[in-house]
Amino acid sequence: MQAKTLKPSENIITEEPYYEPVANEIEIFEAAYRNKLGVSLKGPTGCGKTRFMEHMAWRLKRPLITVSCHDDLTASDLIGRYLITDNQTVWVDGPLAAAVRAGAICYLDEIVEARSDTTVVIHPLADDRRVLPMEKLGELIEAPDEFCMAISYNPGYQSVLKDLKQSTRQRFISLEFDYPDAEIEQKIVETEAGLDSDVARQLVKFARLTRNLKGSGLDEGASTRLLVHAGKLINSGVDPVSACASGIAQALTDDSEMLAAVNELSASVF
Repeated sequence: MQAKTLKPSENIITEEPYYEPVANEIEIFEAAYRNKLGVSLKGPTGCGKTRFMEHMAWRLKRPLITVSCHDDLTASDLIGRYLITDNQTVWVDGPLAAAVRAGAICYLDEIVEARSDTTVVIHPLADDRRVLPMEKLGELIEAPDEFCMAISYNPGYQSVLKDLKQSTRQRFISLEFDYPDAEIEQKIVETEAGLDSDVARQLVKFARLTRNLKGSGLDEGASTRLLVHAGKLINSGVDPVSACASGIAQALTDDSEMLAAVNELSASVF
């Protein structure tokens, strides 16, 4: 039997990912890492949680393994499974096991989308035990000091069926993310999309108008990510109203009345 796993040099982020701190989130994450504590990121979609994780992996010089959680994610998908290839039985580590062995940062994005019987496998890693039971191998992997467990979710989309259980929640320290204030968000859009300050300022103003519609026809307002998308279109020569329609409005809703309302907002700004 052969085994395949991650090499420690893989998944290393070599160039600094652009990230604008909003508060003391970098300091808290670094303190949690030094104390071998798992970290939970809470916040709306597109507010910078994944970019923050990439930035922290770069700062800490650790590999980053990201798993996008979904309903069909199984424990075997995370831990690993036997595969038969070239008439040989090969054990292939899943991303969680690979991260533990390599002393990497394992980031489970939108963890509430995974089934509860899947997320329970992270419990021994996220408390003082810091171990991963590999039942199919009859092995217990102890996480090295460098390993870090991180999760994220959007509290705005929680429901009775998709909520983070207290047994999982209380194993992590939490960082709450939101869209940055106007000045920081403008700087992000300028940098990421290559826009001048006036256009970036107008995009941020437009975004804040759409966020006022949350709960009044929109599930979410325009995220910072969508502003960057629209900004890149504008930077490529698309007029701002069309860029906002394609890059923001259509991404927010399919409702014709809400689309018209959001497009009117962009027209009023630009």
